[in-house]
Amino acid sequence: MISSRKLRWGILGPGNIAKAFAGGLAHSETGELVALGARHPDKPNYAQDFPGARVLDGYQALIDDPEVEAVYIAVPHPLHAEWAIKAARGGKHVLCEKPMGLSAYEADAAFCEARKAGTFMGEAFMYRVHPQTTKLIELVADGAIGTVRMIKSSFGFAMPSVMPEHRLYANHLAGGGILDVGCYPVSIARLLAGAVEGKPFLDPVKVVGTAHLGETGIDEWASAILHFGNDIIAEASCSISLKQDNMLRIYGTEGRIEVADFWFASGHEGGVGEIDIIRPDRAKETVAVEESRWLYSFEVDAVAETVSAGSQEFAAPGMSWDDTLGNMRTLDKWRAAAGLTYEVEKSAQRRTTLAGEKLAQRSETIGRRKLPGIGKPLSEVALGFEDFPDFASAAILLDAFFEAGGNVFDTAFVYGGGRTEAILGDWLASRGVREEAVVIGKGAHSPLTYPDVIARQLDQSLERLKTDHVDVYFMHRDNPDVPVDEFVDAIDAEVKAGRIRGLFGGSNWSRERMAEAIDYAEKNGRTAPGVLSNNFSLAEMIDPVWAGCVSASDADWKAWLGERQIPNFAWSSQGRGFFTERAGRNKRDNEELVRCWYSDGNFARRDRAEEMAKERGVKPIHIALAYALAQPFPVVPLIGPRRLVELDDSLTALALKLSPEDVRWLETGER
Repeated sequence: MISSRKLRWGILGPGNIAKAFAGGLAHSETGELVALGARHPDKPNYAQDFPGARVLDGYQALIDDPEVEAVYIAVPHPLHAEWAIKAARGGKHVLCEKPMGLSAYEADAAFCEARKAGTFMGEAFMYRVHPQTTKLIELVADGAIGTVRMIKSSFGFAMPSVMPEHRLYANHLAGGGILDVGCYPVSIARLLAGAVEGKPFLDPVKVVGTAHLGETGIDEWASAILHFGNDIIAEASCSISLKQDNMLRIYGTEGRIEVADFWFASGHEGGVGEIDIIRPDRAKETVAVEESRWLYSFEVDAVAETVSAGSQEFAAPGMSWDDTLGNMRTLDKWRAAAGLTYEVEKSAQRRTTLAGEKLAQRSETIGRRKLPGIGKPLSEVALGFEDFPDFASAAILLDAFFEAGGNVFDTAFVYGGGRTEAILGDWLASRGVREEAVVIGKGAHSPLTYPDVIARQLDQSLERLKTDHVDVYFMHRDNPDVPVDEFVDAIDAEVKAGRIRGLFGGSNWSRERMAEAIDYAEKNGRTAPGVLSNNFSLAEMIDPVWAGCVSASDADWKAWLGERQIPNFAWSSQGRGFFTERAGRNKRDNEELVRCWYSDGNFARRDRAEEMAKERGVKPIHIALAYALAQPFPVVPLIGPRRLVELDDSLTALALKLSPEDVRWLETGER
């Protein structure tokens, strides 16, 4: 009978690392193995390798098993985030073998699910919770070798030959050294650089990396240099086809520390670990760390201790969520510098969500509305996503936005030099949701603010977007030196050609120019501009964020928009951070906030937003977004979250309903 004192574990995936974990689990104080999820449950030796475990048919069967409380994920790298998400949704605690995902974006998405589920999730770096690592941190923090200047670490081994189907050589399984073993030198460097500062970790301010990409397209050997803010420089190297010395060296002003195979600590089944301190005169002192417990038992017990304490993530020196994300971001930079991309990250192969599901709207968190001129309902907020480096990273946010009910996507010809449009085009094609999506296009940005560039830029935009039309189109900037009729004629031609099939108008256009354009179109049989994209916020922009920007937040603008009922796709509707806690009232804040938003009137409006937020149990930034949506004219706020947690936070505002009296009080303080 299973003891109720122990955490009941299931192992997902029966590979070699799973066997090592099972051994540690069997010798832990707090855990017991009850089940194994395997794709081929009839294979022999499971009883020998995983004694006492019920063998279940498939991974989902393990997630669904009511007896399993915690899941150890030991499947190939591309499946880590998927099954971590599924396990969290199934109410399981999760210990995921490193790496947590293929990128920091994947790891962050997995943690987001754990945060919502209220379950534990952690990345399994077994050495991080071993007493030898704790001792190493103490020596560095206490100045055993003076001031640390440099760290060198390697983890490299030589496979017998190139084996294209082996997971370490297979590109489709995200093989190679950087993710599999390069993560160890990076993690120890960040840990030790932080220990010098009395912090749990420190992220490098600069990462320079390279790699040899072999015939299967993975990194066979690679190196990186990490430069930290305290001027510690770390060299990290890894390999799967080259044997290295696998020594950790920490250089200080009064000697160096050497640890062989630091990730094995005192050994798989216990033993004595050695930390050598070598002085400038070559005198050597060995600090022995004797430990009888099995290596992998420490992380088992650390999970149980964390769960028992009611925490969702490891405390230091284990990998907290921020620690894991910092490690993954460093590996992302190393991979990018080396030009290493896995085929599984590209749109041709990544046709499902990160959770392995076909994309579909799964909730009505984001409501939809109709606007005259557009033949399909629009979500009440639009998503901007120009800061993502590639398809795989952006698709996580795009999927989540769509699943919550969002279908309006904001792009522009100039964003990311065309990368944003190309990513959206790949996503629309891979997910098959072009007909449901409302795509915003923009062109004629400064300095090319001329009518004759609109058609040429739209040619390129549509090619990138993999579509024959956009649903909403904005002239991205105005050029008052050009007669407004020339812009109207140029866009009317695109409307008649069917390449703009909904609304068009001006982004950062004045009321006078918009009115002139509408008047010209109506008198000359042209399609009239019917939409605007200017800044609109509870905080009035007192100086343009960028040259040529126009705000529509003052009383005259609101009266004009109310009279004409022209929809405004409002950018920076939350004041670009003005309503967050980091925005203070002094000149030490960032230059943009001070220049663009700091005024007595704005601070008064923010004070009222803070008061209302406290009353309603939300944040001031939620009040700011709800204010934009509560106007007596159509406003579609453009939101730009970088992370899923930021998206979820923004969507909190959609449940808030402000009355006209609330709006007036926020604006003026009058009830």
